[in-house]
Parts: sequence; structure tokens; C-alpha cells
Amino acid sequence: MHVEFLGVPRERAGVAELDVQADTLGRLLGTLAAQMPALAELIAVDRLHPSLVASLNGDRFISDPGTPLGDDDCVLILSADAGG
Repeated sequence: MHVEFLGVPRERAGVAELDVQADTLGRLLGTLAAQMPALAELIAVDRLHPSLVASLNGDRFISDPGTPLGDDDCVLILSADAGG
């Protein structure tokens, strides 16, 4: 799956985007936390800090760690106030 970062998450991640193997949002966040220590400070166990949101394929915001993700999905992680 493809992951993109905007705003503070991009600064913390140190990259604008990357591809990751994960079948749920919780696993995705765990993988990101393990690979990116500065971003890990904004991930509590398997959830994003309240100041961040995740958008699945630009269609809806997701927060449930059990949300299933597929290989063709794109998750955008951005500051909650950047959603406009």
C-alpha cells in the first residue's frame, strides 16, 4: 500500500511518501512507528495522536486500528487541522 504524509507528519517522517506492507491501519501505524522514531512520538500504540488524521483513498477518514487495508489502497496522514 502507498502512504503519503502532509504537514507535521511529513516533517516527522522525513519523507513525503513510501510503500508499506500492512493489512490493517493498526499494523500500518505500528510499522511506521518502528521505522520512523520521530513520527512514533505521534502514534499511541496503534492509533494516531488526536492532532493527526488518516484518510483512506481520499474517500473517508479512518481511525479504527482494525480497518482493513489492501495493496492498492493509499493512506494519507496529515494534521487534523489541515483537512480544510
